Amino acid sequence: MWTEKNRSRYNRDHLRYPSDVTDEEWELIAPLIPSAKRGGGKRRVDMRAVMNGVMYVLSTGCQWRYIPKDLPPRSTVNRYFCDWSYDGTLDRIHHALYLQCREKLEREASPAACIVDSQSVKSAEKGGAQIDPHGFDAGKLIKGKKRHILVDMQGLLLHGIVTSASVQDRDGGILLLSTLFGMFPFLKKLFADSAYEGPIFHTALASILPCLKTEIVKRSGQIKGFVVLPKRWIVERTIGWINRCRRLAKDWENLNRNALAFLKLASIRLMLRKLCNS
Repeated sequence: MWTEKNRSRYNRDHLRYPSDVTDEEWELIAPLIPSAKRGGGKRRVDMRAVMNGVMYVLSTGCQWRYIPKDLPPRSTVNRYFCDWSYDGTLDRIHHALYLQCREKLEREASPAACIVDSQSVKSAEKGGAQIDPHGFDAGKLIKGKKRHILVDMQGLLLHGIVTSASVQDRDGGILLLSTLFGMFPFLKKLFADSAYEGPIFHTALASILPCLKTEIVKRSGQIKGFVVLPKRWIVERTIGWINRCRRLAKDWENLNRNALAFLKLASIRLMLRKLCNS
């Protein structure tokens, strides 16, 4: 937590850009970056500079072509961003940092409880040969994409997917949970809001994760205005943390795969700060 006493630990004015990774943060990431492929010439690209370029786009939300000249060329940064998304590098970095965060909190590697929620974001103007279709969220009156996320009780991201905004929460939640592939085998409790209530969700959940029990946290109809709801505030806080990255303020990506990659990068950025600023 930020206080006047520990303010200096959060100060990033000594960096070229506040989005750059520090020496301590890079020590956590560097061993997880794939080495150069065999054959051909030696790698001449500074991988830390590439990571700084990706983090710059994530934090500022700028277009790829507007990456500053003192960072690697936009084609190089974008190519490694796509490669890391395709070959699972981002997944490995995310999982390794997550385990370190759990160990630092003196928790088991696999949580026992989790919270599911979704966020609809507006889509920007797009053009190109391949564009994943957006949709309309009738509940929130938003035309764009929907992020379905699963977090633990500390608010750290476990898993996420990106779909059209027209996909209902219960359907996106089943797709989210069905793609865990046994990564967190000790999950026993799932907290969710009333959008995940009903026989369709519970029947599908019982077929894919029979040991996972759902608890619906409802909002009282007698309360008006904003109110903090038990357990649900944790995932809402995580969404607020992620939205600090301006690339996620809107849906700028043509492909859902790229949107999911930036979502994971935002979580990686958050865990790096938690590990290195405490």
